[in-house]
Amino acid sequence: MSKKWIGALSLLLCGQLMASELVIESWRTDDKVLWEQKIIPAFEASHPGIKVSFHPVQNVNYMPSLWESLKGGKAGDLITCRPFDDSLALFKAGHLAELTEMAGMENFPSFAQSPWQTDSGAQTFCVPMASVIHGFFYNKKIFSELGLTVPQTRDEFFAVLDKVKADGRYVPLAMSGSESWVASELGFQNIGPNYWKGEDGRLALIGGQERIDNPQYVKVFDELARWHDYLGDGAESRDYATSNALFTSGKAAFYVAGSWEIAPFTGKVDFGVMRPPVAKQGDGCFFTDHTDIGMGMNPASKNKEGAMAFLQWLTTPQFAELYTNSLPGFFSLSNHFFDVTNPAAKEMMEWRDQCDSTIRVATQILSRGTPKLGDELAEVSQAVLLGKMEPKAAAERLENGLKGWYVPQQGNKAKGQDCQCDAGQVPAVAVSAAPATGETPAVAAPSVTTPAEPVSAATAPLPAPSADVEQALSNELEAPQQ
Repeated sequence: MSKKWIGALSLLLCGQLMASELVIESWRTDDKVLWEQKIIPAFEASHPGIKVSFHPVQNVNYMPSLWESLKGGKAGDLITCRPFDDSLALFKAGHLAELTEMAGMENFPSFAQSPWQTDSGAQTFCVPMASVIHGFFYNKKIFSELGLTVPQTRDEFFAVLDKVKADGRYVPLAMSGSESWVASELGFQNIGPNYWKGEDGRLALIGGQERIDNPQYVKVFDELARWHDYLGDGAESRDYATSNALFTSGKAAFYVAGSWEIAPFTGKVDFGVMRPPVAKQGDGCFFTDHTDIGMGMNPASKNKEGAMAFLQWLTTPQFAELYTNSLPGFFSLSNHFFDVTNPAAKEMMEWRDQCDSTIRVATQILSRGTPKLGDELAEVSQAVLLGKMEPKAAAERLENGLKGWYVPQQGNKAKGQDCQCDAGQVPAVAVSAAPATGETPAVAAPSVTTPAEPVSAATAPLPAPSADVEQALSNELEAPQQ
């Protein structure tokens, strides 16, 4: 009798579990096959009662379409999370569940969690999944043919570009000139951290200790302007796909790269990876290791237990290794140790042991006002790259845009030196502790103060009173992405 009862209960439980069908919302259309053939089967093998489907939309349409689906109650159970403001806006709107106390979150360091936390760091709403790294790819065959060595310094980099240009058979540097995000993310924000010293410079800009028209930022534009002579014919109208094809077909020596291209390029061309060059041999190195992708739960999900089981699986070493090695160029943000199998991905990941990393400079806080620093940076970076704007004018436009709405930059005088220094006479911004509800902390008026402790991402000042910030975050949900 008891055996029959246990059997009936097992069937009942099995039926309940089989009814748990999860839908993942994502912008990664390129990854659909990977999720369906590798990642989801691995999860379902260890969670036989849960079925998962992957529902991606085009990158530029992701936030608007997701927002409409969430408002209409039609969105999936699991939400792939962009970093910082996009996901923070969803959380504040009640469309991402809080995960602060979720088991497994301890497997991620604080820097990995911060893109999916409230500004105070008090609440977490997405599981960190992966970062992407910026740098350069180079064609090994061309290097061997022309007797080139991989450059370490900027002088060496331009010397190699000159040799390729003088040979005349290859484009020295493959890059899209027609898409502004490329000039910003793969140009300015690729080489920039070596100029503004990574996180120290980025946080000093947020805190108001530095301005974006200071010399270290102008010099990034100076270098970007020099690239124009190496882009080859038709660069101004060349799109991203064409620049990819130029490199993978063996017609370009260098490619300004995001690690997300490692998987698509592998097997098409024999390439190596190169860090952004430093000023001189022996200098400390910095690179962009951008926290790019996480995953959260839709509070309206009808399968919360299944969704939570999936999120907890994302915190395991099994997922970290599977994702990193199945999709080379997307690097786990967890503390788990495992071997990276793709040689290019392995070398890029090892940069974390050799240099200091940072994230894209315009991503956190500085794009909440009008004009958004991220949008402005893309526009002026493209203009500088194509020789349509002078470097100093580009930096001044960015600073004037920030000063128009961002309190820490108002009343701050430009400096004549390159470093993050002389912080004793700069506006300080006091940030109150965030309430437990996750509402925006208040920002006090600027005042002159003595040197302060370095700004941390968790205590970085907010740009405007609460209502303005709320409106800026709300706007994130409506706008197409670049």
